[in-house]
Amino acid sequence: MKRSILAYGHSILKKDCMSINKDYPQLQTLIADLWETMENANGCGLAASQIGIPIRLFVVDSISSYRNLDYEDRTVYFDVTDEGIRETFINAKIIKRSDEMWEDEEGCLSIPGISRKVKRSWSITIEYYNAHFEKQRREFSGLTARMIQHEYDHTLGILYLDHLQPLTKRMLESKLQKIRKGQITNCYPMTFI
Repeated sequence: MKRSILAYGHSILKKDCMSINKDYPQLQTLIADLWETMENANGCGLAASQIGIPIRLFVVDSISSYRNLDYEDRTVYFDVTDEGIRETFINAKIIKRSDEMWEDEEGCLSIPGISRKVKRSWSITIEYYNAHFEKQRREFSGLTARMIQHEYDHTLGILYLDHLQPLTKRMLESKLQKIRKGQITNCYPMTFI
């Protein structure tokens, strides 16, 4: 089922989310809803907090991005053996970040129409449970790692805007107020304050 995405300004988006166990009610339905909501909004990732459920759960699809890039761009955004992922992350914890950093544009389904450059680690090691609640420990890099870091931040109540310089954020304030008040046109269901 497609859910409404919370717009910038909702307090849930700033909450440190709760861990869950495998008996969390309707977990598989919720995961399916996250995928459907993300795809309906043409996103590449979505956290449960963005649909109003403050738990440590998010989904990431970097396969679509990989397939939409030409060969030259793939070599910039993906390591040689990486063709992207389509994965569910439950109770994720990043346990290692590379010193190598890179900057690229990021946007967010809760903050439509705005994107800015954000500096992130090129690679990460992350522990999490997948959709079947099987424990995983994997390393990701490039665009896939960027997407994971962005969604992981949501589980900590951090938005990509929080990584911006104060002046840059102040310059966006009027646009952010319009989003907060619902004075925007968007192509997917959203819930405003």
